[in-house]
Amino acid sequence: MITLRKAAERGHANHGWLNSHHSFSFADYYDPNHMGFRALRVLNDDTVAAGQGFGKHAHRDMEIISYVLEGALEHRDSMGTGSVLRPNDVQRMSAGTGVTHSEFNASQRDAVHFLQIWLLPSARGIKPSYEEKTFAVEEKAGRLRLVASPDGREGRTTVHSDALMYARAFEPGQSAELPLAAERHAWVQVARGKVNVNGHTLGAGDGAALSAEPSVRIDSGEAAEVLVFDLG
Repeated sequence: MITLRKAAERGHANHGWLNSHHSFSFADYYDPNHMGFRALRVLNDDTVAAGQGFGKHAHRDMEIISYVLEGALEHRDSMGTGSVLRPNDVQRMSAGTGVTHSEFNASQRDAVHFLQIWLLPSARGIKPSYEEKTFAVEEKAGRLRLVASPDGREGRTTVHSDALMYARAFEPGQSAELPLAAERHAWVQVARGKVNVNGHTLGAGDGAALSAEPSVRIDSGEAAEVLVFDLG
């Protein structure tokens, strides 16, 4: 079974400095039919104007991943972490018992475009932590690259959730397939470009929920970037 979530149907909030599209209910956008999918609770497609950003705010009991598509995102938190994220970086912050942080566009000239992803943790009340990894373009070319997993093996980002996150940069004519184990589900998010997912055409901003499917098959007719979540 495949359920499409088209980009134009997502929640939308334009605050001037922030243009945000919500695949699932978030902030003032509420849709009881779109409260998340399995452990995937939030998937926001955010563009932040130059020099602007999210001031200090708190989180708890959530796994938060930032994936930058264009520009530079500056992060600071109450654990003492300070970093600037750029394309090909994957950042994971485990809020656990509680953490505060801020996120700002590191540029005074260009916008920053990134995906913010929240995953429900496998356990509540864990110690807050932070991790950041860089995956070169070459690592995401020609295959679905596992960039986050519960065990963090082989240089992947560790995420405290029943979720595996893959990223892939496609050239025209390329394909990829991810087998799904029994009782596993998948969410596919097209970050840019256009692809065909199990027979369905998806463009930039589109998503798809897959259940009771043996695999995720992605065929690209043009340059594209795609995230795939394998979920329990």
